[in-house]
Amino acid sequence: MRTRLAIGVLGLVMGAFGALRFLQLDFPDMVDAVLWLAAGVVVHDGVIAPLTIALTVLATRVVPSKARVRVTVGLVVLATVTVSAVPVLGKLGERPDNPTLLDRNYLVGWLVFAVLVLLGTLLAGPVARRLRPGPGMRVSRSPG
Repeated sequence: MRTRLAIGVLGLVMGAFGALRFLQLDFPDMVDAVLWLAAGVVVHDGVIAPLTIALTVLATRVVPSKARVRVTVGLVVLATVTVSAVPVLGKLGERPDNPTLLDRNYLVGWLVFAVLVLLGTLLAGPVARRLRPGPGMRVSRSPG
C-alpha cells in the first residue's frame, strides 16, 4: 500500500511540475503543444493502434501460441517507438543552416533498438520459465 501511495504522490508532483512548466509557455507555444498532443492521440488511435492490431492478428496466424503474448508486446513497443521516431528517421527537422540538428545516424540507432526488442522478445519466454516456481514450491508474497 505504501508503494502505491508513494507512486501516486510522485505522479501528482510530476503532473503539477508539468502543468506549471506548461503555464510558463507563451500562448502560441501553448497552442502548438495542445495541437501536438492532439495529433499524437489521432496518430495513435488512427495509425498505431489499428496497425498493431492488424499485425497482431497476422502474427497469431503465423507465430506459435506460446510466443503470441511476447510477439504482441514486441510489436507494440516497436510500433510505438517507430512512429515516435519518424521525424528523426525521415530527417524532417534538418536544416542546412544548422548542422548540429539531426547530426546522428538515427537509422542505426533504431536498428539497434529493434534488435534489442527482438532479443527481449525471444528471451522473455525462457527467462520467465526459469523464474516460475516449480510444482510443490511455495510462493511468498511480501506485504505492500
